[in-house]
Amino acid sequence: MKYTVTPDGRYFVVRGRLWRMANQALGEDERSRLTKRLMAARRAVRTAKIENDQSAEAAAHRAVDEAKRALGERGPVWWEDGAPDLNRHVAKNTIYADWYAKIGRSRPGGS
Repeated sequence: MKYTVTPDGRYFVVRGRLWRMANQALGEDERSRLTKRLMAARRAVRTAKIENDQSAEAAAHRAVDEAKRALGERGPVWWEDGAPDLNRHVAKNTIYADWYAKIGRSRPGGS
């Protein structure tokens, strides 16, 4: 499913909530490499849970966090204009409220 992305490309919207996009300045090869690393870490979380290995699960969660930070989805914002990080905020309660009211439920991820 393709999610609605804010006009500035900083967030995508899922069930009315903003989620930070990967850093737009990353090259396609770097983004692909980091995304593969993220997916491998997520698979490791799943495997550790199935195996009830708390130590491996904790390590896998750290690997997920590291990959997301490298992608720019967590940690310091990747934009440089001083705009705040609105990750996980409800869109209608942010600077995107007017935009979201116009597109809201009419597009995937906008409900």
